[in-house]
This record gives sequence, structure tokens and C-alpha cells, in this order.
Amino acid sequence: MIQQIKTLLVTATTLLILATSVQAETPSMEMNDIISGAHRSENNIARNEFRHPQETLSFFGIKADMTVVELWPGGGWYTEILAPYLADEGQLIAAHFDADAGGDYYKKSRQGFDQKMAENPIYNKVKTIDFNPGVSDLTAYHGQADAVLTFRSLHNWMRADKLDAVLKDVFAMLKSGGVFAVVEHRADAKAEIDPQAKKGYVNQGYAIQLIEAAGFKLVAISEVNANPKDSANHANGVWTLPPTLRVPEGADKASYQAIGESDRFTLKFIKPE
Repeated sequence: MIQQIKTLLVTATTLLILATSVQAETPSMEMNDIISGAHRSENNIARNEFRHPQETLSFFGIKADMTVVELWPGGGWYTEILAPYLADEGQLIAAHFDADAGGDYYKKSRQGFDQKMAENPIYNKVKTIDFNPGVSDLTAYHGQADAVLTFRSLHNWMRADKLDAVLKDVFAMLKSGGVFAVVEHRADAKAEIDPQAKKGYVNQGYAIQLIEAAGFKLVAISEVNANPKDSANHANGVWTLPPTLRVPEGADKASYQAIGESDRFTLKFIKPE
């Protein structure tokens, strides 16, 4: 009888642990509503299939009461989700291009983002700041962020030789124990490592090595954004695939559409206590 009771207790404890784990990883209904919300375009909602925002943000441990920095948010695809999610209890800081520090692309992208933020009250609480790595004065944000997120920007910083500066800025902005969340196009692990990531793909092991060398600690890896259909070997790099679809002349566009968006690694680092 005693052995049966012990067995029942162990089983009950295991079930409780499993239930708690499932609950912790299940995104809230509020997040679900935001992801398919009326403030998002049909094209952006369609990309949920490839970018897995619920699962990705859940993996990174993003909570509604956090202070979150989104690096170089571009057109604001993830901003559309993070802004309303953090509006009541948290804070979203959009660390965008410094319009005066780059060419026309930086300027137009920043102007488009600022206009988007101004046109819809759902973005009223978003704080947009300049992020020119290693140059912008971020002193006011040192030690303030619970999480810093970057989606598909590592290759840009590697190409511009700015990754070291980015990592120093991120480390400074994070609280102790804060999360550095990274999603990036994944290179073929067997291919020669390109330190400048000229085709937009980054070797996962190399990225981990560089980020940990800057003082971060890797705590988890997710395959939520993996795409085994992507060979990571295309004539025009990652931009051959959707959503850019810069296919070679005469190539079958449908074949690249069938692949879908790029294979991506998803890494969770922390700033050690």
C-alpha cells in the first residue's frame, strides 16, 4: 500500500510539472487576438505562418509587464504585435535607424516607421529612439531592458562591421538576467563561414561564439523558425526567397514560393547576474 501511495504521488507530481510547463509555454488569448488583429495588414498576417510570432515570443519569455527593446524594427512587423501587448503594463522601445547617419534607405525606412506610429493610436506608448551602434548615446537606457530583441539583423551588422558595437550596446541596455533574443537566417552548417554574411545567411555556431564572447550566456535554442526546405544556397542569397523574391532571370518564381521564407535559428541568451 505504501509503495502504491508513493507511486501515485510521483505520478501526480509529474503531471503537475507537465501541466505547469504547458501553461507557461501557452501564449495568452490576448496575444492571439493581437497577432490576427484588424490593425495588421493581410500581407503581414499571412507571414505569421513563417515567422511564428506566438511561439517565438513565448520561447523568449516575453511578458506583458516587461520593458522590451526592439532593434532596427524596419517596417514594424513585430512592432505591430509588441506595441499593443506591452501597452498597459510594459514599455516597448523601438531602437530604429538614425535617419541622419545613413543613406536614403535608412532615412526612408525611419520616416515610414515614424508615420506608421503616428497614424494609429495603438502605437501611442511606443518610444522610438535612434540606434546607430556604438555612436548613439544610450546612457538613459542602460540597465533598463528586461529583453532586447533582434529579428534578422545580425547579417546587416556583420556586413557593416558593427556587430561588436551592437553587442556592447545591448549588454549595457539589459538588466542583469535580462534576455537577448536573436532570430537570424541560418547558413548551411557545412558551408564555409562568411564573417560578413554577404548572402544574408549566418552560421549558427559562429553567431553563438561571437555573442558569448561579448559576455552573454546562451540558455536555449529553438527550432520554431526552422525551414528544412531552404538550402541556404541561392543565386541572390536569402533575398531570392519570399518575401523579397529576387529570383534570377528566367527562374521559376513558384519554386521559390514553394520553399517559403528562410530557415532561421532562434537563440535565447541572458546577461549573467
